[in-house]
Amino acid sequence: MHRTPRAAMTLAAGALLLTGCAFGGGQAPTATETTDPTEEVTLTFQSLAFQDATIAATESIVDSWNSEHPETQIDLVQGSWDNVHDQLVTQFQGGDAPDIIHNEASDMAGFAHDGYLADLTPFLSEELRGDVSEGVWSTVTANDQIFAAPTIMQSYVAFANTAAFEAAGVEVPTGESLAWEDLRSIAQELTADGSFGLGWGLKSPTAPFMNLALGEEGTFFEVDPEGEATIEIGEGELAIPETVHAMAYEDQSLDPVTLTQTGADVLPGFLGGSYGMYIGGSFLAQQIADTAPEGFEWTVLPPLAGSAGAAQGTSPQTLSVSADSEYVDRAAAFIDYYMQAENLAAVGEGDCLIPTTGAARDALATATEGQTGWAEMLASGAVLEAAPFQLAVNYPQWKDQYATPAFQQYLSNAITLEQLSTQLTQGWDSIQ
Repeated sequence: MHRTPRAAMTLAAGALLLTGCAFGGGQAPTATETTDPTEEVTLTFQSLAFQDATIAATESIVDSWNSEHPETQIDLVQGSWDNVHDQLVTQFQGGDAPDIIHNEASDMAGFAHDGYLADLTPFLSEELRGDVSEGVWSTVTANDQIFAAPTIMQSYVAFANTAAFEAAGVEVPTGESLAWEDLRSIAQELTADGSFGLGWGLKSPTAPFMNLALGEEGTFFEVDPEGEATIEIGEGELAIPETVHAMAYEDQSLDPVTLTQTGADVLPGFLGGSYGMYIGGSFLAQQIADTAPEGFEWTVLPPLAGSAGAAQGTSPQTLSVSADSEYVDRAAAFIDYYMQAENLAAVGEGDCLIPTTGAARDALATATEGQTGWAEMLASGAVLEAAPFQLAVNYPQWKDQYATPAFQQYLSNAITLEQLSTQLTQGWDSIQ
């Protein structure tokens, strides 16, 4: 999703005509200024929703808003996760970006630092501000300004085939968290008769390794308020890939073939009994529920925990407002409406992701009561927080060109842990 580095996004700063307080400065009225409430306008909302249930939930929110707000109509436009970064670069440079933009926090940080996004701080309601944790707000804050509202989040969870546990005489873990060392031991106990204890699709390993590193006190970067970052690779940053490597090549409890596959590629093996456990994004719970064979028994295990507990980084999906929008106040009002508890719960349920607000999580817990996995996934939302890499403006370039290839080589047993550390460090230094 992230192909264009920040350096490629050349700005003619003086050409921006801003109507809200934007990150890049410029000639703008005060941030709290609002437009004539009687003027009839239409705002463009580019949504990236792709699951049928999420598309329906988004359309319902827009239809409801339009019915209640005839003076501010929302025109819903469909975008795609596949090309949103490059599309936004073109739209921002051309001055024709949507008023309201759906994306994710780590991709929007660079646009924020380059002055393309309005500061939403004065416009979001106090109720909303107070119902999202500070850790999550920090994923969408730069220079003390909020460049997006965080909507829904993914956590990485371990799914378990409970019948496989029973057959192996292994108790299904419960409690507030599951230590990585315990997961490793369980995987060994479940490995027998041609089946592996764990399958994990790690074709794209950078995001899971970096988000899960927080549980091992691994941060990778120290980022200043301008988004400039220095890299440091130590034990905490390498703990998760080292554990995965050991499970695959020492314990032989993790199928090494899955390390080259996507989560979707590995899922049929989990459903077919090839793996007693399966790690992936929480959103995969919906696919398991929809595609599992009749009688397949499964659950979600407690949040995975390292030396620092079960903390995970998250790059939430977001809604931002273009700094070029003439109606920042009205666009922000729609965002506030979108994030009302019942609305956000419906979006979260559609994508099988975790709402950022406590009220929406409560609403979703009620709506999904008794459904497998939801209670555990919603509980994992409490440990999600910002990871420093999300606000490092050159992260997308480093991820694609250096981090992902280096992690892939390590997982294929082609380089050592020390060589992995060197490649990650030198790759970052080369793009500064």
